[in-house]
Amino acid sequence: MEIKLNSKIILEKEFKKSMKGYSVDQVDQFLDQIMEDYDNFEKIVEELRAENNRLREELENNAARRAPVAPQATGNTNFDILKRLSNLEKHVFGAKLFE
Repeated sequence: MEIKLNSKIILEKEFKKSMKGYSVDQVDQFLDQIMEDYDNFEKIVEELRAENNRLREELENNAARRAPVAPQATGNTNFDILKRLSNLEKHVFGAKLFE
């Protein structure tokens, strides 16, 4: 998608005049409004491009900061669970557990 017009091209555009043609003043006023809109559109597009670039960089920086989390070994996890279960049994049942 390419933008073919800008405010300078619109300003410099000349139309042929004829006896039953449009009012030159009305056409000029309308072209002035179009030029203002194009200038505003260009400004908005540049702001959005800058914001888009900033957000992409922020996303890349955040992704780079996150270190890949290594999964814990299953043996260690099972051992930790068994140890906690054992401690819980000791706490709940106390000395009765070992009798």
